[in-house]
Amino acid sequence: MHNFNEDEKNRIIEMAWQDRTPFDAIENLYGLSQNQVVKFMRKYMKKSSFIMWRKRMHARDTKHAKKVNYKLGRFRGPW
Repeated sequence: MHNFNEDEKNRIIEMAWQDRTPFDAIENLYGLSQNQVVKFMRKYMKKSSFIMWRKRMHARDTKHAKKVNYKLGRFRGPW
């Protein structure tokens, strides 16, 4: 995995928690695929926080740029 500084780690976690920031944006900015983001979150979060995040993100359309219908913004494409 990449060597991220603390600010980058915090930003990746923040983006992953945001409902309307697709995984494609994280991949574009930090080079982490969706599977790598899941591994990253598992590594850097408490177990209970990770479980809560996974439940929240499971099958959430807004985390996938191709499935959303809202206006593109700061971290939303085009990817």
